[in-house]
Amino acid sequence: MAADPPAGSETAAPDEPGRRSREHGMLPERGTRPALESALVRSVATAGVVGIGVVLGAILVSQDVAGWITGLVVALVSVILSAILWSSRRL
Repeated sequence: MAADPPAGSETAAPDEPGRRSREHGMLPERGTRPALESALVRSVATAGVVGIGVVLGAILVSQDVAGWITGLVVALVSVILSAILWSSRRL
């Protein structure tokens, strides 16, 4: 006869009450978003990326950083944030 697994073991059945599925995280799956909602969320997030770029540019210019460095930093930050935004499956 095999010994019972320890209390914190992950070998329990996934449908056991009180256990959360690792695949879904804290919130249950919602399914797909409506197209209008998805477009609105992406637009708001894109406006946030533009806002971050404007604030970053204003800070760099106020500190007398060279124009080409300011442009380079703002462009890189915008591209990186946009890549993260548009690659997200949740938006």
